[in-house]
Amino acid sequence: MESIFIVEGMSCGHCVMEVKKELNKFNITDAEVEIGKITLDIEKNNTNSEKVIKAVENAGYKVINNE
Repeated sequence: MESIFIVEGMSCGHCVMEVKKELNKFNITDAEVEIGKITLDIEKNNTNSEKVIKAVENAGYKVINNE
């Protein structure tokens, strides 16, 4: 099931790379990260929303909406 996370505070390619780096620490490697948005299949990545949100927070940003 595809999930979309809207992220506040991302404004450039460096932001995207920081979020990807933190997602990788949670073994989330198949996420599409764009400025202000993350799209991924939660089940395919064998993860959950809490891990994605924690990774985003570790990168210094905030998830403001999760669809």
